[in-house]
Amino acid sequence: MKFSKLTIALSSAAVLFTVGCATANNVSTVSEESLGLRKTTIYSEANTIGDKTMYSTEVAGASKKINRAFQDAPPMIPHSVDGLLPITINNNQCTSCHEPAIATSMGATPIPKSHFMDFRPKHNYDGKTFTKAVDNMKNEVSVKPISQVSGARFNCTQCHTPQSTGKLIVDNTFEPAYTRKDGAFKSTWDEVILDNLDTLKK
Repeated sequence: MKFSKLTIALSSAAVLFTVGCATANNVSTVSEESLGLRKTTIYSEANTIGDKTMYSTEVAGASKKINRAFQDAPPMIPHSVDGLLPITINNNQCTSCHEPAIATSMGATPIPKSHFMDFRPKHNYDGKTFTKAVDNMKNEVSVKPISQVSGARFNCTQCHTPQSTGKLIVDNTFEPAYTRKDGAFKSTWDEVILDNLDTLKK
């Protein structure tokens, strides 16, 4: 016995309607205000006010250092950055305290050795032929220690940012597991970044 497409469609609709009616009384309503993080209606902003972002107002040298989020994580800026931004390659006031030669006397975290390295290999191009300075198939890298902060690292706030002290909508329960005893405050990235690499140092 063959059923037409219309018969099958009508039968399916009837079953769905019957099931829907039978379970309608057991369905609980979830309000839109209970969904998501904002806890207010999504149709109006009138009563939706986020917590104010509050950055430290303490001056540099008077603030308390913030533990790194994990081993070798870029440390957060614990002090006010008013008057220090924007940072340009020709005007970086962060170095006036964090330069390694004076950081200790200023009570500041010194810029690590990794920021005084040039990781950019000097390839050659004579106008016709391009020659690479490293052999990627041999896992070669070119690393050259330099006397000033690398041009790729001058913009401190590219990785380091102030930490807001505002109330968190969702509590952070993450607990770091440092691989070094002083990992909460010291970078060791320059000691391990070149492990297992054939460094040309050109």
